[in-house]
Amino acid sequence: MARPHLTPKFWEGKRVLVTGHTGFKGAWLCQWLLRLGAKVTGFALPPSSSPNLFDLLKLEDRLDSHIGDLRNFADVEKIIQNTRPDIILHLAAQALVRPSYDAPLDTFASNVMGTAHVLEAIRQNHNPAVCLVATTDKVYRNLEEGRPFKEDDPLGGHDPYSASKAAAEIVISSYRQSFFEDTSTKLISVRAGNAIGGGDWSVDRIVPDAVRAWTKDETLNVRRPQAVRPWQHVLEPLFGYLYLSEQAEHAQFSSYNIAPSNNDKMTVGRLIEIAQEQFGRGEIKLGDGHDGPHEAGLLQLDASRIGDEFGLWPRWSNERSLEQCMAWYKAFYQGQDAIDLCDADIEHFMGCQ
Repeated sequence: MARPHLTPKFWEGKRVLVTGHTGFKGAWLCQWLLRLGAKVTGFALPPSSSPNLFDLLKLEDRLDSHIGDLRNFADVEKIIQNTRPDIILHLAAQALVRPSYDAPLDTFASNVMGTAHVLEAIRQNHNPAVCLVATTDKVYRNLEEGRPFKEDDPLGGHDPYSASKAAAEIVISSYRQSFFEDTSTKLISVRAGNAIGGGDWSVDRIVPDAVRAWTKDETLNVRRPQAVRPWQHVLEPLFGYLYLSEQAEHAQFSSYNIAPSNNDKMTVGRLIEIAQEQFGRGEIKLGDGHDGPHEAGLLQLDASRIGDEFGLWPRWSNERSLEQCMAWYKAFYQGQDAIDLCDADIEHFMGCQ
């Protein structure tokens, strides 16, 4: 059976607001939207790394880019008021676990109140938009029982990042039931995480940390090599965001997991071994799993809801995702253009049947 595909005619001329457009996932998403012919507006803090994909894709010159802070409601309301978007893809967040221990108040302010600000701006402006909020695979109360989480499982969060995203889910549910249930605004949350792909130079993520170390001939320290995560190429959740936005009128549920197959498991240690093989160089030092604050050892999601309802099943395995990711970095450091590399990955992904 043919896989679901995107409809360029649907996106042609659509006013799309992407929050977090200066980040790794946001930049990839904007590149895809521009290919589809959407009129893209971005709202985010400045890029947090150098190099960064936002600059490499020259997005400041190719879309309506606004630098602002989700924690400032007036700024959020102004951008929605002025843009009148048909679709809002809300990706902006403090997106890392370990930094959330260092700055919990900033994490809660960005992820909880930032989300509330977006939804309140929609409410106050009576905007008939589709609003898709990207949360995370870490929103569930994780007792590490070995069972993949389903969308109806209890929310929770040990670390501030996970707790802030779980709280954001509660905010989303409250706004949906209180204000949007009988309106033309469609509000959907998508829970996905551990995205890998070329162009990520974020601090404290395993693949960017590896690339950063190996390009400097430094040793990569791996804190928790036995930890299991639902790794997926960044294009998997982004395709889900776009396809759900197209199909929002027909969505049976308000929240969806996007994740690899539950049989496609990979530890951090195995991931980094394959990354090393693909990159062709680099030293690794494996830790004993006790360095740093608490992080879950096992995390899996059940993504059968979105698969059964929309036919959205993973296109690339863990290994294929990692191969694509490391090939991107190798080609980039050999001088290839980031726009060409991203376009090639998107074309390969969409051509995979």
